[in-house]
Amino acid sequence: MIAGYRLLGRLGAGGMGVVYLGRTEHGELAAVKVTHADQAEQADFRERFRREVEAARRVVSPWAVSVTGADPDAPEPWMATAFVPGPSLGEAVAAHGPLPERSVRILGGAVARALAAVHAAGLVHRDVKPGNVLLAVDGPRLIDFGIARATGETALTSTDMVVGTPGFLAPEQAEARAGEIGPPSDVFALGCLLAHAATGHPPFGTGTVDALLYRTVHDEPDLAGVPDGTLLDLVRACLAKDPAARPTAEEIAARLTEDTPGAPADWLPAPVVRTIAERSAAMLALPSIDPTEHGAPTAPGRPAPSRRRFLLLASGAAAVLAAGGGVAAYAALNDDDQGKGGRTAAPPPKQRRWIVGVQADLTGPAKDVGRAQERGARLAVELFNARKDKPFTLEVKVSDDGGDKDKALAAARVLTGDPDVLGVLGPTSDYTGLNALPAYDESRLPLMTVSAGLNLLTNATSAQGLSMLRACPQHAIAGSCLAYYVLHKTRSIRPGILQERTDDPYAWQYIGGANFGFRQADVVPVPRVVPGRATDYERILGSMIAEGMDAYVHCGLTPSAVLAARALDALGFTGMKITGQHVFEPRFLTEAGRAAEGWILGAPVTDPTARKEAADFVAAHRTRYGTPPAPYTGESFDVVNLLIQEVVKAAEGGRRPDRTALTPALRKARYTGVMGGYTFDAESGNLSGIGTFMYAVQNGRYKPLEFAPAGPPKTRRT
Repeated sequence: MIAGYRLLGRLGAGGMGVVYLGRTEHGELAAVKVTHADQAEQADFRERFRREVEAARRVVSPWAVSVTGADPDAPEPWMATAFVPGPSLGEAVAAHGPLPERSVRILGGAVARALAAVHAAGLVHRDVKPGNVLLAVDGPRLIDFGIARATGETALTSTDMVVGTPGFLAPEQAEARAGEIGPPSDVFALGCLLAHAATGHPPFGTGTVDALLYRTVHDEPDLAGVPDGTLLDLVRACLAKDPAARPTAEEIAARLTEDTPGAPADWLPAPVVRTIAERSAAMLALPSIDPTEHGAPTAPGRPAPSRRRFLLLASGAAAVLAAGGGVAAYAALNDDDQGKGGRTAAPPPKQRRWIVGVQADLTGPAKDVGRAQERGARLAVELFNARKDKPFTLEVKVSDDGGDKDKALAAARVLTGDPDVLGVLGPTSDYTGLNALPAYDESRLPLMTVSAGLNLLTNATSAQGLSMLRACPQHAIAGSCLAYYVLHKTRSIRPGILQERTDDPYAWQYIGGANFGFRQADVVPVPRVVPGRATDYERILGSMIAEGMDAYVHCGLTPSAVLAARALDALGFTGMKITGQHVFEPRFLTEAGRAAEGWILGAPVTDPTARKEAADFVAAHRTRYGTPPAPYTGESFDVVNLLIQEVVKAAEGGRRPDRTALTPALRKARYTGVMGGYTFDAESGNLSGIGTFMYAVQNGRYKPLEFAPAGPPKTRRT
């Protein structure tokens, strides 16, 4: 018990504490946030929590989640808010796509009214984003006042600190102009939120924090897909760069008021309403609770209530309440029966089988990579099951996201919703990984990737990607490796680096890493940034050669790399030509043809056929599939074997492995596989070391060379 709330189950945990599903003696449900005891001892933390409680209590609106109880002065400060059994706007859009115009108008009107109440209370929310708006049948609810502040107040916040969520904050927030942050800042964020709801993507795109902040301040928003008329005009007005030019929250609410509203439940599309109905039904199915104290034994003859049934459905809506400041929470999937000491009792021997999940692109643009990863996982599991001394049996469960970021979250939930899945290999690509990440973080199910290098997949400071184990380098690190390779292998003093913006975050990270690598050797590159639609590469690269370019680093995708290869061949360029992971595919060889000869490529994979340590693996793959292993197969084989190693440890003594504890164990593990050694940063989950292997194009094939150097040469050849 906490005050008058009976704790029914643990919904999630985040940076500030733990969230429980609670029920009052009258039957009302609440999300009860309890802060960590060690943080409660810190005066500044307790003051922040007190301000969050006070801010939430000052806001009176049917469209803002209300505080039902709190005690910031308790030994473990706590706060309870009304429980909303619905998905967040971000979750709904990711799973079901953009909302129809009427839904967006009603959403905007309600959130605007909530913000009007926030502003009337003398506050600024400062973090209006899709994850902070919950959807219910009777309308949306604005949540999370963890970083709300009184207008003009800067206490407890550094004057040069960017506060809020990049992509959903105003230019004055992006530039940390603390004195200018006020109610118009929330209005700008509301415009971003409405654009996201109407189109399925943020108006300033996605990518690195620096890129998002720059676009927010300098670029015009991408509003393609926002319905013409009142809604488009209003969103444009909200996104004015000048705070004084934006409408007020009250004006927005008035302009979006419906003349002929429909039935209460039909403001949302049917798939979203079904999600809400399922979660509401799960709440109604909660068992009755004996009036006993927290931790007291269950009455004899009466079974303990099952928590799995409702936690799986409810955690998505509740988890967003778990941490202040917009920090994501992680749903804990507990089993029905607990063994002594909090350990889960082992199932009967005939049921001792666990599942390794694979989320991959098996039918989309990266299907060759996805199929290679699936084969690696299956081979690891089959070889484990062939062991006579195996302590249990493993299975493989595959969820195909088709390389479609809009399908990624649903594909992830196929695996996270199965309690017998202990870890997942995947996803194949950056953006399916990014969109799937909330499901893995909520369930605390380990997610292990060998091919997704997007930096946003791991961010310990923002509690994102805490389920992730990245067995490949981040793109920025890989970009640095390209620069180091140029510096070690050539006498280049004016390397050219070109960012091609078809995949802006990938190219941005590669060019940023390459710039960093060259600067370490006091080398000043010849830079270019070109749009993805550019085709005149002879002119572009010719101008770079005229500026003294003596080596070329291509930061972009395969189609533009093919154009660059043909252009450099036609221009007679003889310097090193080098590029990264997303060009390392057969398509570059076939489409560039003779012009690809001599190019150097860095990729997060080694050739298993060139490693004596992998001889048995290669033979087993030939026996099983009739071919040598393709790129990414060996790394997938190794990573799944690493998971198996930790699951075996967790199952010692017949225990049921706790999948929520596996990610920390994996991050601390050391493993030597057929493709080499693996160690990880325990805090971020990123691969330690280099992880980039170099290839040269020779006679129309990729010839393996060596691992990239770890830094610039100590001395340069002249």
